Amino acid sequence: MDKTILIVDDIFVNRRVLAKNLQNAGYYVLEAENGKEAIEKLTQNDVACVLMDIEMPVMNGIEAARYIRYKLPSSKARVKILAITAYNDSTINEYLEFSLFDGIVTKPFSFQQIEKILKDA
Repeated sequence: MDKTILIVDDIFVNRRVLAKNLQNAGYYVLEAENGKEAIEKLTQNDVACVLMDIEMPVMNGIEAARYIRYKLPSSKARVKILAITAYNDSTINEYLEFSLFDGIVTKPFSFQQIEKILKDA
């Protein structure tokens, strides 16, 4: 598996903590602070997995996932996209189903949860 991970979160500290943990585990990390920037990074790089926050300014995670799935070339559209969110209710299943995320991790999460998901990918 390619070890390049794209972290998309509008909160700098969230990105940095997750990035540092992933780098320490041997992954190469790209970062974006919103969905629009994530699409730009994804089109310019080969990425194994996108860890995407749902609530962000400019373009949220749901809009970005739809764009990736429907408007990018198939080689990019098939990337694994995991939602990372503080939402923890029944609406999450709707987001998962209709936004085409491959999985969801709710905050707070442990790095071990993320690492297991990436290893299973």
